[in-house]
Amino acid sequence: MGLIDLMAKIADYIPTVEKPKAKPGLYERLLWTAIALIVYVIMANTPLYGISVTGGGQQILLVQIIFASRRGTLMELGIGPIVTAGLIMQILVGAKMINLDMSNPDDRRRFTAAQKTFALILAAFEAAMYVSACRYWTPTGPNPFFQCSATIYQRIGVGLQLFIATYIVILLDEMIQKGWGIGSGVSLFILTGVAQRILWNLISPITISGEAVGFIPYAIQVLSTGGNINSIIIRSGGRDLVGLIVTFVIIFLLVYLEGMKVEIPVTSPRLRSIKTKVPLKFLYVTNIPVLLVGILYSDILVFASLTRLYLQNIVPDWVANMLATYDANGRLTGGLAYYLSPPGSLARTLYDPMQAVIYAVSVLFLATLFGIMWVEISGLSASAQAEELIKSGMEIPGIRRNPKILERILSRYIFPLTVLSSLIVALIAVTADLMGAYGTGTGILLAVGIVQQYYTMIAYERTLEAYPLLKRLVGE
Repeated sequence: MGLIDLMAKIADYIPTVEKPKAKPGLYERLLWTAIALIVYVIMANTPLYGISVTGGGQQILLVQIIFASRRGTLMELGIGPIVTAGLIMQILVGAKMINLDMSNPDDRRRFTAAQKTFALILAAFEAAMYVSACRYWTPTGPNPFFQCSATIYQRIGVGLQLFIATYIVILLDEMIQKGWGIGSGVSLFILTGVAQRILWNLISPITISGEAVGFIPYAIQVLSTGGNINSIIIRSGGRDLVGLIVTFVIIFLLVYLEGMKVEIPVTSPRLRSIKTKVPLKFLYVTNIPVLLVGILYSDILVFASLTRLYLQNIVPDWVANMLATYDANGRLTGGLAYYLSPPGSLARTLYDPMQAVIYAVSVLFLATLFGIMWVEISGLSASAQAEELIKSGMEIPGIRRNPKILERILSRYIFPLTVLSSLIVALIAVTADLMGAYGTGTGILLAVGIVQQYYTMIAYERTLEAYPLLKRLVGE
């Protein structure tokens, strides 16, 4: 029995959500989706029981966005273990290090089950590292593992809370994906986190050092007290007018680009008079490359934070400083984690242009690399598309029905689209981060894509309910 089979077998003994015997109606599915969302929001606002501080140091905004996490709450880990497990498994399958055929239902079931087990293993590991590092309490000595103000029972209790909360998130995601809800729980929770972050940046009345956090309260504060109006346009310590304008511009730009398509004419050898076109989205890779870069960066930032908290007396100083350096307030000031973090505002970009350049170049390079890799492992490559055309009985006019020839023709469209779309989405995300867009560039990309997916799915479901005959035609 291989490792994948073993992990899949373990998943069989883990309580799961069963598929509905009959497909629920649209409004019932929307209700279950809303229930899952409410449960997530409650957990994201429920502090961990038994902690004395809200967490060690500054939590990176990128980590909060990508992992839908919230410091010091049951959602401290968020969806991190789920997306990290999925990313690693997808890469291993795409690189043929795991021999699974994702078009085979049995192999797909084994993959999903093994991924669930792997996510729970990662959740247990992260929870153990957090409590071992005395993250939520005050260290009483240089070694937080042995010298911590919390008792062993407190640390075990908090670790169990983190693990159980992650397991509940996995169940919520399963409930939605197995047909009780609409879409996926992971996407829903990311969208919720981005929406909350944008609203917080816009209207939060909380003040820090006498300045309102939200842009609108801050603008009112400045105008009512006769302060410097220029600080409303470009603000060093919070969101400003430039970021708000950039947010709206990027949202409209993404909606426009999502509607652009490149069409390839095809026909049927049996019905020559019937011609059609295969539409390829201009943003062929959608937001996947930026999401993968965000997951990678988030994992690096989390590891750097844990190294500072837990391994600072184990790893050499030069290794710890290479990963991250912090000031007295726990804010990043250098190291790999600093240069991989988005500036977050135009003022910070102007303050340290070198960090902005390194961040931008690394995101553009890795997004292009991940875009090419994703197309190859997800069945979107020219060879996979050529095989699909042959199987469907379609062909490109004037071209022999040979998969290799079709692959060469399609690669003229698909490879440039892959590289170009990867660069475009990465450039949009980088521009948003450098200009201080609300919710971060990655967050806006994910949110717009998720909203469009939900719009398409809901429109599809409403159409099927309005025209029952279509259900029989599509096999539902």
